[in-house]
Amino acid sequence: MKSIWFISASACLLAACTQATQPASEPTAEQPPEMVDDAPIMGSLAWAAAGEWRSDDEKARDVWRNPVETLIFFEIANNETVVEIWPGGGWYSKVIAPFLKQGGGKLIGAGFDPSAYEGARRERTEQLMSAYRATMEADPETFGTVELSSFSHLPGEMAPPESVDTVLTFRNVHNWMAQDYAAKFFDDAFAALRPGGILGVVEHRLPSSMEQDPRARSGYVHEDVVKALAAASGFEFVAASELNANPADTADHPFGVWTLPPSSRDSDFEGNTIEGFDPAIYLAIGESDRMTLKFRKPRPDETEAGEPALEPVE
Repeated sequence: MKSIWFISASACLLAACTQATQPASEPTAEQPPEMVDDAPIMGSLAWAAAGEWRSDDEKARDVWRNPVETLIFFEIANNETVVEIWPGGGWYSKVIAPFLKQGGGKLIGAGFDPSAYEGARRERTEQLMSAYRATMEADPETFGTVELSSFSHLPGEMAPPESVDTVLTFRNVHNWMAQDYAAKFFDDAFAALRPGGILGVVEHRLPSSMEQDPRARSGYVHEDVVKALAAASGFEFVAASELNANPADTADHPFGVWTLPPSSRDSDFEGNTIEGFDPAIYLAIGESDRMTLKFRKPRPDETEAGEPALEPVE
């Protein structure tokens, strides 16, 4: 059963969050400390993020991705089963897997599904999944046994029904909008989660004043779009955090979000460039402004409003 953690030691995290009303019956617990005397505690998320199994280049991105604070916000515990959707090269997995191994938890990497593609794209997808598998299997003492599944527009489960505690996705919703199966992700995540389980979403944020492209071709998405998709699948909104916000990002770049680092594109996907384009401007902005949203799968004994159901009258 998922417990809600209120972070007494992280005032900055609390200040960055806005929370929806929680059911009165929801249990609470203190988040274990991450650091003692400026050193990460063995087995903590801070310890996992500081590990030598992460490269210097990977750690350099922590300033934009805030993995420790983000995973604390998403309430993962080290004895849980966690699904990470489309883990790519394993940037987040290298933090999550060691943390879960310390408590007997399990990570499921739901990667790209090669059977969803054909030709050269299928080959690239197979290569990506093989590389991720090799990374996770190369150091079982650190990462434990990471299970593999997949997610795509095709029928299939990211995990057996009601078998996982947390589903996480980082900067993927725009991809599913582009291919018109974003709703399927939220449906599949809802099915995989146990009642009370958490869905954590990080996504490039489109300002509410800008028009949303239904295909999200800029890579940016309105918060309200994500909230609506989650609600349509049955999730209740729990809280939003500004942990991964970047006020310098105006979300109107010539090559979409990929104009910013780490992609730092200087042409569109057809190879077209812009006269006078200055990449230094976009390097100075840094990585994108990102929403960080937490949702919860209600328990059967709760009403749609999140309150305990009334006992039947005899």
